[in-house]
Amino acid sequence: MARLVLGLMSCTLFITVNGLYSSSDDVIELTPSNFNREVIQSDSLWLVEFYAPWCGHYQRLTPEWKKAATALKDVVKVGAVDADKHQSLGGQYGVQGFPTIKIFGSNKNKPEDYQGGRTGEAIVDAALSALRQLVKDRLGGRGSGYSSGKQGRGDSSSKKDVIELTDDNFDKNVLDSEDVWMVEFYAPWCGHCKNLEPEWAAAATEVKEQTKGKVKLAAVDATVNQVLASRYGIRGFPTIKIFQKDHQRGRPQEDV
Repeated sequence: MARLVLGLMSCTLFITVNGLYSSSDDVIELTPSNFNREVIQSDSLWLVEFYAPWCGHYQRLTPEWKKAATALKDVVKVGAVDADKHQSLGGQYGVQGFPTIKIFGSNKNKPEDYQGGRTGEAIVDAALSALRQLVKDRLGGRGSGYSSGKQGRGDSSSKKDVIELTDDNFDKNVLDSEDVWMVEFYAPWCGHCKNLEPEWAAAATEVKEQTKGKVKLAAVDATVNQVLASRYGIRGFPTIKIFQKDHQRGRPQEDV
């Protein structure tokens, strides 16, 4: 019984406190009047927190939620619903406790429950994973329309959103950038590279639209730009590496 009382107290001690988000935050306040327009009708991926202002668990999550929203700005939308005030929205999505986080991805009518850690880093990781799945779903929906009639990398219309990188422009474009870069190292004679090219071009367009240009897809001819190939230990084709600003300069976050 004592534990039950303590648990209830954690969500009642702050009953007079209002929501902790303001217009200066990167968290978007959602209500019944704007939820459908902002979330359901949007092409963007959304992370939505359903909260009650008086709940201590919500208050502890708030700074991490703000952190995640800032990190994901212009890449993934991060919102919040006062489900105590707007109980219709909470009820619509089966919210039974606070805070509840849901991910609105490919199927906006069936959001996924977020079950991960309650830190900014964990939330960002989950968002990027969901974003990757959203792009894969869209690529699957487009079928083979990107691969027919295209050979190699000579068709400029098929790669308009893929940025060509060289030994001369790599550092300025990638390492000095605030954006996330996914870089494919390829060889023109490689059959696997030729098979990947239309899919890489399609992904570049999808990701550009989804993230408003904050995530970029690029390509390096590793047979010509051997300085880069040597620097990043390229031994097979194609090799894809991810570069992100908050990692050590020049060191990719991971291989794909």
